[in-house]
This record gives sequence, C-alpha cells and structure tokens, in this order.
Amino acid sequence: MTVNTTAILILLVSFLVMILLRFQIAYAVAISSALCLLYQGLPLTTVCQQMVKGINSFSLMAVPFFITMGCLMGTGGISEKLIALADACVGWMTGGMAMVNIVASYFFGGISGSAAADTASLGSILIPMMVEQGYDDDFSTAVTITSSCEGLLVPPSHNMVIYAMSAGGISVGSLFLAGYVPGALLALSLMVGSYIISKRRHYPKGRKFSLKGLGKQLVSSFWALASVIIVVVGVVGGAFTATESAAIAVFYSLIVSVYIYKGLTWKGVWKTLEKCIDTLSIVLILIATSSIFGYCLTTLHVPDLAANAIIGVTKNPILIALLINLILLVLGCIMDMAPIILIATPILLPIATAIGINPIQFGIMMILNCGIGLLTPPVGAVLFIGSAVGKVKMERVVKATLPFYLCMIVVLILLTFIPEISMFLPNLLMK
Repeated sequence: MTVNTTAILILLVSFLVMILLRFQIAYAVAISSALCLLYQGLPLTTVCQQMVKGINSFSLMAVPFFITMGCLMGTGGISEKLIALADACVGWMTGGMAMVNIVASYFFGGISGSAAADTASLGSILIPMMVEQGYDDDFSTAVTITSSCEGLLVPPSHNMVIYAMSAGGISVGSLFLAGYVPGALLALSLMVGSYIISKRRHYPKGRKFSLKGLGKQLVSSFWALASVIIVVVGVVGGAFTATESAAIAVFYSLIVSVYIYKGLTWKGVWKTLEKCIDTLSIVLILIATSSIFGYCLTTLHVPDLAANAIIGVTKNPILIALLINLILLVLGCIMDMAPIILIATPILLPIATAIGINPIQFGIMMILNCGIGLLTPPVGAVLFIGSAVGKVKMERVVKATLPFYLCMIVVLILLTFIPEISMFLPNLLMK
C-alpha cells in the first residue's frame, strides 16, 4: 500500500467514523484533515494557512450579507404578507392551504434563501392554520418541509455563492437565473402531489379567486418582493457584484422591516443580528475547515481517482449522471448542505463536465440533491425543525413525506437530463 493510499484511507475513514459518532461536522473535517497531514509529515501550520485561505475571498463576503438579509426580512413581518399573497394566488384550489404553503415558500425562499428559515418562519404560522382547517398534522408538516427546498433554488441563495466559489468562480448571476425555473418546476410538482392527496382525503378549498384581492396583496407585498428584484437584476445587469448587491439588500431589508412593515423595532434588530452571528459563525467555520479537507483531497489526487473509479464502473453518460446523483443523495443523508458543496464539488464537477453537464446545471442539481438530504434522516436538519414546529413525531413526518420525495426525485431527474430547464434563462439573459 502506497503512502498516498494510506493517507487517503486515514482522511476518509476517520472522517466517516467521526460522522457516525455524531461529531460536529466542522470538527470531523478538521481532525481528519490534521491526521492526514500528520501522517504525510506535513507541518500543522498548513491547517491554519488553508483555513485562512478558505475564507479569504471577496466573493465569499456575499454569504454573510445574504444570511443577514434573510434574518431581517424573515423576522420583520414579511411572512404574513407573502402568505396572504400566496392565498390570493392559489388558495381557491382543492387543498388550498397546501397550495398556499408551497407558493408562499417560493416567494419567501427568494428572500431568506434558507430551507431551515422557511420551515421555522412559515411553518409556525401555516402548520397550525392547516390543522385548524382539517388537514392532518403530518401532511401539513410534510408539505412545509418539502416546499422549503424551493428557497434553496430561488435566488438570492447563499448556497449558490458557496458553490460558485467551490467550482472555481463561475458566474453567480448565471446561477441566480438558473434557479428560477427549477424552483418553479419543484413547486408545480409538489402542488400536483398535494392536489392528488387532497382529493383523496377530501381536504377543503379556500375562498374563491378574486382578481381585486390578488391586486391588493401584490401591492401590499411589493416592498418584500422588491428586495429580490434589487439583487437579481443588479447582479445580472452588471450594475454591481453579488457582494455589493447583498450589502445593499441588507440595508434595504432593514428599512423595510423597521419603517415600512414595522415588524421589527431597533431592539429587535439587535436580537436578530445576534441570531445571524450564530448562523454565520457555523457557516464560516465550515468553509474554513472544508478548505483544509479540500487541500488534502487535491494533493492526494482524490478527484482523479474518483473520476477513474466511476468511469471504471460504466462509460455510459446516463448511468454516470445517475450515479453522481446517487452519491450526492447518500451524502445528504449523513452531512449538512454546505460541507457537501465544499467537499464534493471539486470531486464530482470534473466528472459531470466530462459527460457534458454544464457547471451551472450541475450546481442546480447539487443544490436540489442537498435539499432532499435536508429532509432525510439521520442528519436532516429541516426534517427535525419541521417535526419540532409541527409537534409531530419524526417517523410520522417521514412517512407522510414519501410521496413528496417521489415528486422531488422526478424533478431532479428532469434537471439532470434536460439542461434547458436550468440553462434557459442564463442563455437568454447572460449572453
């Protein structure tokens, strides 16, 4: 056994063992990397150097700004406005409140960019409301957690910024545009699943559709939706970078939350910022430690070995694409989203591009894969949040979510084999 092979085994086996022992992911990544470096006889100063290098990025500054924007808008009275707008759009359908939940997640995802924030914010309002109207609590929770994954695809999403950095600096604007149609397709798929279940269980309809009511809610929600327009149009139009747009969006969301919707006081702003710091510290520590892990993978040529191993199994592009998705889905069951993006992108992206998958299309595929992972045990963070918010046992939530898993897998397969779904808007607007 060569030195490189032993080092790879130390890196990967120690990492998996610590994951199974329920170590914090940042500790697992850092310790396994340090063990690998020690075995190779490299100085531990490399750990510090790579951690600093990992977070010393101008484009990465957009991540804390987008997270702060999501926290401010999420606690600033935006949720109620977007729920009312979604109700005006689709509340009249069979299973109307389920449809409202799904559409509200699409709107709210464009503000928070976080499935966890979506589930906690909208779920605390909509799950009790759905149960009161006659919906089963496990179904209500399942709809909430699955629809929250729309927020990962609909820009601005800080996970897209992390992927863009991990992929070698691809266009954040193109990634933002690429998420809209897949996000809408996911929403439509979940709505079809909800409609079928609602018909079978005789769930109620909402109020009749009113064009006047829709117009009124659009006006009321304008200030919330305008934040997305500022970010996306600004980045795509080249007026400012993703980082600059995120900073402007934070200032804008502060004004809207405090002075227009008045959902936050200045005292509440400071409390919200405290929560932001907690989230930011977790994300930045993950990025820093994942940089060491990525350094070890690169120096040991693991991406090349992985590519050769996959091609050794099959040279069929369809099977390779399915195998990549399977690997990401399995990783999603045991790891959180940010570390998967940071660790798996350098390994799997070259394989995906070799079979003709565009890096932007692959980014959308990866984010949806990771989103499904957030809903699966044993590490599914959004699954646990939904279970806690809905006060439903996790086993019941998982069972109720099974039909929606199928809906999400169908969308994932369509994104994998029909690149136009992801690439239509980037190709149209980024030329």
